[in-house]
Amino acid sequence: MATQQKLKHLIESQQLTVPIIKEIFDSTDLIRDGNYGRKPNGKILATLFYEPSTRTRLSFESAMLRLGGSVISTENAKEFSSAIKGESLEDTTRIVAAYSDCIVLRHHEDGAARRAASVSKVPVINGGDGKGQHPTQALLDLYTIKTETGRTEGLKVVMAGDLKNGRTVRSLSYLLGKFNENEIIFVSPEHLRMEDDIKDYLKERKVRFSEEDDLQKTLPKADIIYMTRIQKERMNGEDYLKANGRYKIDSESLKLVRAESRIMHPLPHVEEINLPMDIENNDKRVAYFRQAENGLYVRMAVLKHLLR
Repeated sequence: MATQQKLKHLIESQQLTVPIIKEIFDSTDLIRDGNYGRKPNGKILATLFYEPSTRTRLSFESAMLRLGGSVISTENAKEFSSAIKGESLEDTTRIVAAYSDCIVLRHHEDGAARRAASVSKVPVINGGDGKGQHPTQALLDLYTIKTETGRTEGLKVVMAGDLKNGRTVRSLSYLLGKFNENEIIFVSPEHLRMEDDIKDYLKERKVRFSEEDDLQKTLPKADIIYMTRIQKERMNGEDYLKANGRYKIDSESLKLVRAESRIMHPLPHVEEINLPMDIENNDKRVAYFRQAENGLYVRMAVLKHLLR
């Protein structure tokens, strides 16, 4: 049964209350079983992407098509839209909102999704803005954690890599803070540590967290190991070289990971995961491809929530 709460837009993880999360997850369970329920037939989704994307854009487009809707899309709006002529994001949003029933926006600037939502007459979904947030990624991450471990509470989660620029770990931290007795271990170089706003939020919620620089030491403790890539495009060359290759899951470090633990990654992964294909295909601890598939079902549930 649908909760009485309904989102108008999905801009940040803070909007997601526990009842809304439960409703979306219940809907996702039904969708995974092939029970789509009432579909938003005839609705049009616009995917407005100013930054490159594979999983987010294609999963949203597939989600809308599977629900019986249609899609209009631009995958490089920064170059192939009126933005190149100087049109503001607000004006572009007003026009695209007139052509569609929902907009998914990926943008290179922090806060862009909030700006778009402020002028849009249709729901806006933040598909990732700068190093800000990526709320549907956080939802699919938490859903994966729930399906893989059977719970959303009492978890010890290691987040490793570029935490300063990683919008996925920021968004997931907000969601983990809504559930009881979770603990987060942030593993990063000093210059790429999690920002203070997230740590302040966790303190307010009385969520235990710590900061480490040694990934190997944390692996045997973790229920979830959430790896992230070093985002070369968001830092100078010197900072990138200081961090690149420092944290890695390979065949040797995998020996430290408990059988019941799970390795996750928002993808794409590069040097930070180096596992043979047979391990990626057959070891249950490797969850990141199942995680990516869950993104389709979660985004179908999000679209159903916003378009009902």
